[in-house]
Amino acid sequence: MKNLGKISGRNLGIHIRLLFAVFTLIGAVTFALGYMGINISRQFVQTRFEERMHFLARYLALNAELGILIDDRQMLESLASNLMAEKDIAGVAVFGSSGANLADVSKKTPPGSVFVVESPVFLRESEEESKAFYAGYDDKTYEKMIGRVQITCSSEGMEKLLTRMKMRFVWLSTGMACLSLVLFYFISRSLVAPISRLAQAARQVAGGDFDLRAQPGGLPETNELAAAFNAMLDSLENSREALREANERILRQNTLAEMGKFSMMIAHEVKNPLSIIKSSLDILKADFAFLSGDTMVLYIEDEIMRLNRLIEDFLAFAHPARPLFRRVDMNALLKEIVIRSELYKKDSSVIIDSDICPEPCYANVDSDLIIRAVENILKNAFEANGHKGVVKVRAFRRDDIWTVEIKDQGEGIEPENIGKIFEPFFTTRSKGTGLGLAYVSQVVMAHGGSVAAGNRGQKGAVFHLEIPALS
Repeated sequence: MKNLGKISGRNLGIHIRLLFAVFTLIGAVTFALGYMGINISRQFVQTRFEERMHFLARYLALNAELGILIDDRQMLESLASNLMAEKDIAGVAVFGSSGANLADVSKKTPPGSVFVVESPVFLRESEEESKAFYAGYDDKTYEKMIGRVQITCSSEGMEKLLTRMKMRFVWLSTGMACLSLVLFYFISRSLVAPISRLAQAARQVAGGDFDLRAQPGGLPETNELAAAFNAMLDSLENSREALREANERILRQNTLAEMGKFSMMIAHEVKNPLSIIKSSLDILKADFAFLSGDTMVLYIEDEIMRLNRLIEDFLAFAHPARPLFRRVDMNALLKEIVIRSELYKKDSSVIIDSDICPEPCYANVDSDLIIRAVENILKNAFEANGHKGVVKVRAFRRDDIWTVEIKDQGEGIEPENIGKIFEPFFTTRSKGTGLGLAYVSQVVMAHGGSVAAGNRGQKGAVFHLEIPALS
């Protein structure tokens, strides 16, 4: 799991990393500023709230002087009730110099959200002494104190105010962070876009588009990178072209040399007997008056002509004919090949187990070439099975690729021969020419597809043939 996390982190692109870094930075700064701002706001509001409560306590003490002197409790109750109109005040009490409770008014408040403010009531002796409220008193003034007032304050309103301020700050900070993130997204995308285009160009080149060239971006660095990338592609193109031409010359020379050795043998050993078979069939048709539309006769004549064309293709292997493409239902074509193969194996006990998708799958192919290619693989499978057992044929479409899997129950392919079996004239059989699978490879490549061989998990070989399908 640790390795998976490391790999995932390394796979993050520059754009995502920049956004993550900016989001983290903005989030940290916003959190820090919000934390400090909320604390400062709390201290300010709490200080102002306490100052206001102390002011109200001193105000009440100033007005309660007469009531305490004449012991007018109704007057004191009225003063206390008037002060209770303030929503942040939970209770008011007035005490005499002896501590007697002269007035007491309160209301229900949530527990834990109250605090008490007290202020002494002094006997005013001059006009000058009444000009200001006393914040404190010493021993001298203590002798003039005739009572005290006590205000029970509720901090519920202050807490609600702070909560509203906090939520507004959170929403504002979140909005600013999101806005900054959106703005930076477009900025970072403009920075990363040239690099992304270069990466896309590299993928297209890796996919085979060697004519593609990278477009310069809006930054000097990306322009320099694009120029270096294009120079590399030009160099690779020149090298690839030179290598391809050299390989083609060598392959052509080797092929022509081998073809010269085998062409006389093929003409003598196969083409002449095939001509005799064709002539004999014509005589049998004339002597026994076979119906011209008989299915078996048509199959025989068709296969003789197909074999004759195969021999001609062998003789012209160095210069293969260009395929004649047309729209073909590949699944229907494969079903026809399986039916033909069932007729061919009349002297064999091999069972063909076919699993072909019933839905049509169309592709532009030369059906004759595809038939020969698939039949070559089936023939190899029959021989690998010793003309017994089961040969499995499966066809399906995956994305835009039509795939055929042919599995036999033979001895399999030697690991060192897997990369050679599609080469011309390579064979492990004493009577083989080594052209069957080479022909398959040539046909499939001419259709823009691929063919591969391998061994099954238990016993036998498996061939994968892939042809591009139409959308």
